[in-house]
Amino acid sequence: MAFFHVLLSWTSQALMLLLFLLFIAFLGYCLYLKHIHMKYDHIPGPPRDSFFFGHSLTLLKIMNSDGHVHDKFLEWTEKYGPVYRLNFLHYVTICVTCPETTKEILMSPKYPKDLFVYKRLFSLFGQRFLGEGLITATDHEKWYKQRRIMDPAFSSLYLRGLMGTFNERAEKLMVKLGENADKKTEVNMLSLINCVTLDVIAKVAFGVDLDLLNNTSPFPKAIEKCLKGMLYYARDSFFEYNPKNRPFIKEVKEACHLLRSTGAKLIQERKTAMQNGDDVPKDILTQIIKSAGEEESMTQEDEEFMLDNFVTFFVAGQETTANLLAFCIMELARHPEILEKVRKEVDDVIGMKQEISYDDLGQLTYLSQVLKETLRIYPTAPGTARYAHEDLVVDGYNVPGGVSYSFSSYVTGRLEQFFKDPLTFDPDRFHPDAPKPYYCYYPFALGPRSCLGQNFAQMEAKVVMAKLLQRFEFTLVPGQTFDILDNGTLRPKSGVVCTVRYRDYKK
Repeated sequence: MAFFHVLLSWTSQALMLLLFLLFIAFLGYCLYLKHIHMKYDHIPGPPRDSFFFGHSLTLLKIMNSDGHVHDKFLEWTEKYGPVYRLNFLHYVTICVTCPETTKEILMSPKYPKDLFVYKRLFSLFGQRFLGEGLITATDHEKWYKQRRIMDPAFSSLYLRGLMGTFNERAEKLMVKLGENADKKTEVNMLSLINCVTLDVIAKVAFGVDLDLLNNTSPFPKAIEKCLKGMLYYARDSFFEYNPKNRPFIKEVKEACHLLRSTGAKLIQERKTAMQNGDDVPKDILTQIIKSAGEEESMTQEDEEFMLDNFVTFFVAGQETTANLLAFCIMELARHPEILEKVRKEVDDVIGMKQEISYDDLGQLTYLSQVLKETLRIYPTAPGTARYAHEDLVVDGYNVPGGVSYSFSSYVTGRLEQFFKDPLTFDPDRFHPDAPKPYYCYYPFALGPRSCLGQNFAQMEAKVVMAKLLQRFEFTLVPGQTFDILDNGTLRPKSGVVCTVRYRDYKK
């Protein structure tokens, strides 16, 4: 009996010690949090929702109501100016719109992508997702090695050779739209274009013929599930600990596994074919493997990076382009005078040709302006973040080092100080003779970490839009909203539902 009394006494003492240590740790964290607040509170910013969670609750409330957090960032910028502070637990983010700081940080390789933001995309709920691919790599040397491997696959000479695939896949979309025109049925343009852009990236990058306009595939839903999971995983640190979210988390992990297992299979098959001397497509996957083979050494880590980039290109290579095209169609349908002008250019340059050439794209200058203006108002990848170790002076404020800097092309594109009447859709802002925006327009980011696939995306978008304008009239179905859905990337919430009919060339 005495033994049990002693044991109980020891247990009570141990519990009391544990509680005391937890209290000391909690008190220490509170003091550290107070120190962080005092260190950065000279920088303006909205009032914190709470001492511990900072501004997290405001953003989570917007997300949970299917809102659009980038509009809140715009509101805060208009209220607090070109530099303001946000707190998330003990993390501080400095939101910046002043062009000089944007230039200094984004154009320099010494400011890495922010670890807190991009490491959240390494995996989703424990399942590796984008890993350390081109978008998410925070270590400059790792990123630079991958970029050097990837560059030949996106050279202008190589991209010229993709025109046949761009034309072929866009032509299939025209056939599908023709069927809708014949049947006089409504068309969800975003859904159809998603099929085409995924077809294109699968074919030209990996030699896979999905033909999604005529076949079903699990990939579109898997990509959408991963993007939605990415949104919650990156912005809500406590999402995975809520039991009610477990079914959704399971679906996200299964979607991640599908994409990565498919990539691993395709990479291995292609490498085996190349080693056996078989004929292989001269696509991006082959180019990546060839270039990687020229490195002095290929490690298992390098193999994993290739798989990371498979998922990166498969997801980002179709999602952003599809959203751009859907927004573009939406705006042209709302502005008949701009639609008429860009259609005339297509008629003058393309005429009745079915095959659009690389040289034709260079002559579609007004269409380029239309696409650029679409990305100004609706940047499908709305922002980026960098980390600064050293102290900086930003718009007169001394900002101590050790913080993340957030840059939003969505916000800068909608600020009156940079673009007059910013919500007015006006492609002439990007006329060749117009003044160039000074570090306030960066839908593909800026500097060494700018998007590798931007020329690819612009070529694809031009081919699809030129064929659409050449063949069809399209009208928005009344009653739909023009709201934006924040799904990691920005997309039209309505899907851009249209009626389509063949053009009357007698007009």
